[in-house]
Amino acid sequence: MAELKNNKKRKTTTTVIKVGTNELGKLPPQAPELEDSVLGALLIEKDAYMTVADLLRPESFYKDQNRHIYEAIRALATKEQPVDILSVAEKLKSLGTLEEAGGVSYLNDLTRRVASTAHLRYHAQIVAQKATARDLIAMAAQVEEMAYDDTQDVEELLEKAEAGVFEISQRSQKRDVTQIDPVITEALSRMSKASLNEGNISGVPSGFTALDKITSGWQKSDLVIIAARPAMGKTAFVLSMAKNIAVNLHRPVAMFSLEMSNVQLVNRLIMNVCELEGDKIKTGKFTKEERKRLDTKINDLYNVPLYIDDTPSLSVFELRSKARKLVQEHHVELLIIDYLQLMNAQGMQFGSREQEVSIISRNLKGLAKELDIPIIALSQLNRGVEARTGVEGKTPQLSDLRESGAIEQDADMVCFIHRPEYYHLYNDEKTGKDLRGLGQIIVAKHRNGATDSVWLRFQGKYAKFQNEGDAYDESDLTPLPEPATEQRVAWSGTSAMNQMSPDGARMESTDDVPF
Repeated sequence: MAELKNNKKRKTTTTVIKVGTNELGKLPPQAPELEDSVLGALLIEKDAYMTVADLLRPESFYKDQNRHIYEAIRALATKEQPVDILSVAEKLKSLGTLEEAGGVSYLNDLTRRVASTAHLRYHAQIVAQKATARDLIAMAAQVEEMAYDDTQDVEELLEKAEAGVFEISQRSQKRDVTQIDPVITEALSRMSKASLNEGNISGVPSGFTALDKITSGWQKSDLVIIAARPAMGKTAFVLSMAKNIAVNLHRPVAMFSLEMSNVQLVNRLIMNVCELEGDKIKTGKFTKEERKRLDTKINDLYNVPLYIDDTPSLSVFELRSKARKLVQEHHVELLIIDYLQLMNAQGMQFGSREQEVSIISRNLKGLAKELDIPIIALSQLNRGVEARTGVEGKTPQLSDLRESGAIEQDADMVCFIHRPEYYHLYNDEKTGKDLRGLGQIIVAKHRNGATDSVWLRFQGKYAKFQNEGDAYDESDLTPLPEPATEQRVAWSGTSAMNQMSPDGARMESTDDVPF
């Protein structure tokens, strides 16, 4: 007390907390002077908004006043109305935010702070970068808070963190306009390289001669959708193709299998290469000739540049990071995904599964462009095919793509796999062609070329597609049905759709109504 009396003029100490500081005492990244400069330039120069429209959002501005002003400027510019102090002031007034934006006096101050608009875009880029940095800090703080919560699933948290970073990177990823000259040089360079390839193949060859004539190989940055109903041989087709590319041509391929384990996938690859039936692979019981064939041909699969990932429920964000690594470290030239509908976009909210599939297909296309390699994604077809009759009726159509029209929209190429014998259709009525043991590859959409269809030989017991003219085992053909007799057997309700022979074709059943 005495001390207080003797020190009548003692000053009290006040701790001043700066607005915007975090617990570490740091200010969030910001550039208020540049924000003022950018807005001042937008207010005094006609059409200046178009210079920064692709870079800035209202959230890009740190100061609340500036955020409100930019919202008003954007609202006027998008309606092609003049942008100046008076029009912006009126717009702010109509939005009820004029006072929050600092009033007309603050708008006048902004215009006085601008000496030149020559560096407008450069200043806007800095403002955008500061906003991205703030977004990353906010997201990291959220992740940190959730990481301390013991009730949070760590795997789910990783997905959310990855989705958050991905969303921010997509928002901030801008590509500048390119003058045409260097693009022409790149196009001519690719043509020159393509001219050196045999058979007019400019992309990654599938190994199927007739198909490669249509596609010229799978092209860089293309998203290719290969769709079919179950049991048509989607996995057999891409495995045969992966074998052609990785084993025969020794070009790096990566396959993401969401449906099968890596061992199951390799077993099917062994069936394909060694021409061994699935039952023999499962039991391991071979004849002497089969054992010899296995011991000899299995060596073809060692040290090939084929990379398999069997992560279940793979998210599009996880795929992105893995794909980048594969391309950087192993120079992978082609990605295969089996199959699209088993992927997810965890960490993001969707109103429906269709919206999620749309996001997945759009991101796959974006990834193909980013990595500059073709991506092949398998897809299911809806049941509409089953309701139609006849050879032409059973042929898949673009409208049969399952769950989202965005798949068709985003894809550069859509191919269907169709095996008529699965539906007991053994002859083409128009051409008289024997359809047993054949699979039709239909190019239904081709953004950069013609649409057509080709026939491949399908050996179901080996899970193998091959060129139609290649040698094959005739015993693999489905026997033609016996001529119909007058006696009819009552249908027991068992569907032939569910009765499969070892080669994947539907089996004849006396319990079925004649097709």
